Amino acid sequence: MNVEEELRKETEKWKAKIEEKMKNVSGDEDFLRNIRAYILDSTYFLEKGDLVRAFECIVWAWAWLEIGEIVGKLKIG
Repeated sequence: MNVEEELRKETEKWKAKIEEKMKNVSGDEDFLRNIRAYILDSTYFLEKGDLVRAFECIVWAWAWLEIGEIVGKLKIG
Protein backbone atom coordinates (compact mmCIF):
# COMPACT_ATOMS: atom_id res chain seq x y z
CA MET A 1 0.00 0.00 0.00
CA ASN A 2 1.43 3.39 -0.95
CA VAL A 3 1.30 6.54 1.17
CA GLU A 4 -1.78 7.95 -0.57
CA GLU A 5 -3.73 4.74 -0.09
CA GLU A 6 -2.68 4.56 3.55
CA LEU A 7 -3.66 8.19 4.20
CA ARG A 8 -7.06 7.72 2.59
CA LYS A 9 -7.68 4.45 4.46
CA GLU A 10 -6.71 5.89 7.86
CA THR A 11 -8.63 9.12 7.32
CA GLU A 12 -11.79 7.27 6.31
CA LYS A 13 -11.42 4.84 9.23
CA TRP A 14 -11.03 7.56 11.88
CA LYS A 15 -13.68 9.74 10.23
CA ALA A 16 -16.23 6.92 10.42
CA LYS A 17 -15.33 6.27 14.06
CA ILE A 18 -15.75 9.89 15.13
CA GLU A 19 -19.01 10.26 13.19
CA GLU A 20 -20.37 7.27 15.10
CA LYS A 21 -19.06 8.53 18.43
CA MET A 22 -20.54 12.01 17.86
CA LYS A 23 -24.03 10.48 17.97
CA ASN A 24 -23.58 10.13 21.74
CA VAL A 25 -21.76 13.36 22.58
CA SER A 26 -23.32 16.32 24.34
CA GLY A 27 -22.04 19.46 25.99
CA ASP A 28 -20.40 22.72 25.06
CA GLU A 29 -21.68 23.97 21.71
CA ASP A 30 -18.38 25.65 20.80
CA PHE A 31 -16.54 22.36 21.17
CA LEU A 32 -19.23 20.49 19.23
CA ARG A 33 -19.24 23.11 16.45
CA ASN A 34 -15.46 22.88 16.06
CA ILE A 35 -15.51 19.09 15.96
CA ARG A 36 -18.23 19.09 13.31
CA ALA A 37 -16.37 21.72 11.29
CA TYR A 38 -13.20 19.64 11.26
CA ILE A 39 -15.16 16.56 10.21
CA LEU A 40 -16.73 18.52 7.34
CA ASP A 41 -13.36 19.94 6.35
CA SER A 42 -11.91 16.43 6.30
CA THR A 43 -14.70 15.32 3.96
CA TYR A 44 -14.08 18.32 1.70
CA PHE A 45 -10.35 17.64 1.48
CA LEU A 46 -10.92 13.92 0.86
CA GLU A 47 -13.19 14.79 -2.06
CA LYS A 48 -10.55 17.17 -3.45
CA GLY A 49 -7.84 14.54 -3.09
CA ASP A 50 -5.90 16.59 -0.54
CA LEU A 51 -5.20 13.63 1.70
CA VAL A 52 -2.72 15.30 4.05
CA ARG A 53 -5.18 18.06 4.96
CA ALA A 54 -8.04 15.55 5.20
CA PHE A 55 -6.06 13.48 7.71
CA GLU A 56 -4.96 16.57 9.61
CA CYS A 57 -8.57 17.70 9.97
CA ILE A 58 -9.75 14.39 11.35
CA VAL A 59 -6.86 14.39 13.84
CA TRP A 60 -7.97 17.85 15.00
CA ALA A 61 -11.57 16.67 15.32
CA TRP A 62 -10.41 13.86 17.60
CA ALA A 63 -8.22 16.26 19.58
CA TRP A 64 -11.17 18.58 20.25
CA LEU A 65 -13.32 15.62 21.27
CA GLU A 66 -10.77 14.15 23.65
CA ILE A 67 -9.78 17.49 25.17
CA GLY A 68 -13.43 18.43 25.59
CA GLU A 69 -14.05 15.23 27.50
CA ILE A 70 -10.92 15.61 29.66
CA VAL A 71 -11.71 19.20 30.71
CA GLY A 72 -15.36 18.38 31.33
CA LYS A 73 -16.84 20.36 28.43
CA LEU A 74 -18.20 17.27 26.66
CA LYS A 75 -19.95 14.15 27.83
CA ILE A 76 -19.75 10.96 25.80
CA GLY A 77 -22.50 8.42 26.27
